[in-house]
Amino acid sequence: QVQLVESGGGLVQPGGSLRLSCAASGRIFSINAMGWYRQAPGKQRELVASITSGGSTNYVDAVKGRFTISRDNAKSTVYLQMNSLKPEDTAVYYCNADIVPFMGVGVNSYWGQGTQVTVFS
Repeated sequence: QVQLVESGGGLVQPGGSLRLSCAASGRIFSINAMGWYRQAPGKQRELVASITSGGSTNYVDAVKGRFTISRDNAKSTVYLQMNSLKPEDTAVYYCNADIVPFMGVGVNSYWGQGTQVTVFS
């Protein structure tokens, strides 16, 4: 069984920083792309940033220059460093990973449980 466990959310004032972590565990053969999504109240879930197994990254325009996604393949962990946070960044942040399970067939998409990020004045 594969699990994604997130940590690092919380409350922060505008201009502050937070670092989210997401560790994959279980019977994993390989991990392809990993990413962070967010969902604000009343809005659809959106992709914030993604990173391939080779380290290529992609960001939504709203966070470019402020957020940085990275991964540690040895630890099966993806990070999201969030700087210069704004109230509009307030949302539940979800980790996602495309994983080939050990002894499995094909790639499956897994989600973390979500972590709340609240930016308030």
